[in-house]
Amino acid sequence: MSADIHLDVRDLRVQYDGIRAVHGVSFSVPRGEIVTLIGANGAGKTSILRALSGMVAYDGTVTFAGRDLHGVPAHKIVGLGMAHVPEGRGIFGNLTVRENLQLPTWQRHDRLEVAQDLARVLRLFPRLGERLEQTSGTLSGGEQQMLAVGRALMSRASLVLLDEPSMGLSPRLVREIFAIIEEINRAGTTVLLVEQNANMALHVAARAFVLETGRVILSGPARELLGDPRVRDAYLGA
Repeated sequence: MSADIHLDVRDLRVQYDGIRAVHGVSFSVPRGEIVTLIGANGAGKTSILRALSGMVAYDGTVTFAGRDLHGVPAHKIVGLGMAHVPEGRGIFGNLTVRENLQLPTWQRHDRLEVAQDLARVLRLFPRLGERLEQTSGTLSGGEQQMLAVGRALMSRASLVLLDEPSMGLSPRLVREIFAIIEEINRAGTTVLLVEQNANMALHVAARAFVLETGRVILSGPARELLGDPRVRDAYLGA
């Protein structure tokens, strides 16, 4: 595998209770790019992310930064530099913003660098800085999404998996979240983005894979797929 390929997925298959959710999906994520998986509900997008981050069993091959991840537990995958921001954000609502951000750092002993990482997150999300001691469950939906992304960055992830970051947000907040995704990527973080808002996803991504019932049916540069009549008709409301 080329050193320029950060994540390589070959013939991925995921099954729940005898029902196949993902049917032999293959794709790669080049280092430093935003790659998006788009498709309707039930297309298998979330199942793919859960398999990649070690949350569900799978068949096939997943190679991350040159390492085969088969059988590697989820907490060790995080330690290798992959962070998963799940659908629904997955924050701990009873903890403060500060405590949520500190969770990925509990095994680290480089206190100065932890402080620098926190400062970087608060530069990206100044609203979180205003709410550090606030209980996370009282944040707005947009602020909770910012917290979930910020917590992933605190793990020093080189690859972030984002599952539906725009879900439930106002159009203004959606634009804000996507601008932050682009900023994170410009700073060097690779992003694998699962998103139902195909228009926004295709505008920020370098390349895209379109899924339908657990299979890749289209792939290519994101800008080309924006102009593909099949994508426009099915996902862009054209």
